[in-house]
Amino acid sequence: MDFYSSQTRAEGYGLVAGYLGVAAMLVGTILFLPLLFLIAFPEEIAYAACFIGPGAASLIIGYLLSLLIRGKNRGRLRRNQDSLIVVFTWIIAVLVSAIPFMLTGRYDFAQAVFETVSGYTTTGLSIVDVENCPKIFLSFRSIMHFSGGIGFMLVMASVFSDRNGMRLGSMDDRPDRQIPYLLKSLRTIAAIYSGYVISGAILYMVAGMGWFDALNHSIAAVTTGGFSTKAQSIGFYDSFLVEIITIVLMLLGATNFLVHLLIFRGKISGWARHCETKLSSFLIILATPVVGFFLLGTIAQSLPQAARLALFQTVSALTTTGLHTTSDFSLWPSSSLLILLLLMLTGGGAGSTAGGIKQARVVILLKSLWWELRHKFDPKRILRDPVVRHYGAEDDVIDEDKCQTGLFVVLYLAIFMMGTLAYCFFGYSFQDSAFEFASALGTVGFSSGITKFGAPSGVLWIGSVGMFLGRMEIYFVLLSFAKVAKDAADALRGRYNGA
Repeated sequence: MDFYSSQTRAEGYGLVAGYLGVAAMLVGTILFLPLLFLIAFPEEIAYAACFIGPGAASLIIGYLLSLLIRGKNRGRLRRNQDSLIVVFTWIIAVLVSAIPFMLTGRYDFAQAVFETVSGYTTTGLSIVDVENCPKIFLSFRSIMHFSGGIGFMLVMASVFSDRNGMRLGSMDDRPDRQIPYLLKSLRTIAAIYSGYVISGAILYMVAGMGWFDALNHSIAAVTTGGFSTKAQSIGFYDSFLVEIITIVLMLLGATNFLVHLLIFRGKISGWARHCETKLSSFLIILATPVVGFFLLGTIAQSLPQAARLALFQTVSALTTTGLHTTSDFSLWPSSSLLILLLLMLTGGGAGSTAGGIKQARVVILLKSLWWELRHKFDPKRILRDPVVRHYGAEDDVIDEDKCQTGLFVVLYLAIFMMGTLAYCFFGYSFQDSAFEFASALGTVGFSSGITKFGAPSGVLWIGSVGMFLGRMEIYFVLLSFAKVAKDAADALRGRYNGA
């Protein structure tokens, strides 16, 4: 009986491998999606083999691994194995999706991985010459944006839900941590974002874009990705209407998933009183005129031009999108670049497609600092515990929140400095290095000129690691690799003691 039970129950790393098999099948399916664009561009049929081969291999291998859990009772995942599954799912997606780029013969392994990491992490830094790139590959880059920013995360969440033993986060009564509530709203969220993409594409076409460019730019804006079909990005169109449409889509993409649900349920006050809504509005209103002031007389020759450039780049930096209307950031004054850098580090809303430290953490950090200073200046005064408004409701900031937020920000900034110095070792200036790595770590996509086709492989790997850490959340990556290292050490220790 015990033998029979062990054969029908999946647990431990067998359970992990089975889940990764399901993920590999999902990735294989993603690789077949670009083939749909051959209907519109049949002249690119020769590139179909680049996707069919790795896509089929991923499906087959994934299916074989999924047999480890198919038809079996699934045990509960052990501590930190959930983070292990998520991290390695992304690694599988990146490695498999890099193969089509390599099969073209135009890109080496480092370049192909960099492009796919940038795609799935919705960063937008690119080494691809988009003006001469086949449409099927441009569409694949947008599919990676949508998969990594919206679809992939939501589908993975539904596949590895708590009922299968996986816990994606804390299950306390705080609204922003109610993962089961998020899972129940999965279809609604997917429908909302798909609606944004379709609506954005239609608006772009009304503004004068062709359908292919409109679809790709709508995906790039809503997913806060930044991949463009034009070398000059949104600046190619030189259209204020196109820029306004893009700004709206970027702001929607950088908004918390649950806040969208509030809006569609008519709870506008909850959205307006949400802490991240207030912070992002404040930062845009504050930063835009300051950036515009420094641009005036340098790269902008008139006040309207300076305001237009400042508004678009400010929103793009804060939402970590990376679409731009400027031709060369190296021509920008250092003061404006510093402001954009700070916005990139701040990032968008928690639970959105955006990267960065996240506005919710920044709010907690600022609130905690303010209340601590007030207490120091007047220790006898009775003060309320700091609170933040999540979805319009007041939520106490407990000591654990303060500690975790502080530790995360310190760790984030430490990695930012290490990446910056790593770029400096390749001979780039500190300003360019800081701007470039802030863009990579914040999954933004702005470039000071370091990221390009001929960049050294070391530079591309540094950028890839930065994008991966920024998108996956640093704690998640550290926990997963720590879990593998600990289990490997325990296995070796057990084998040694057994011998």
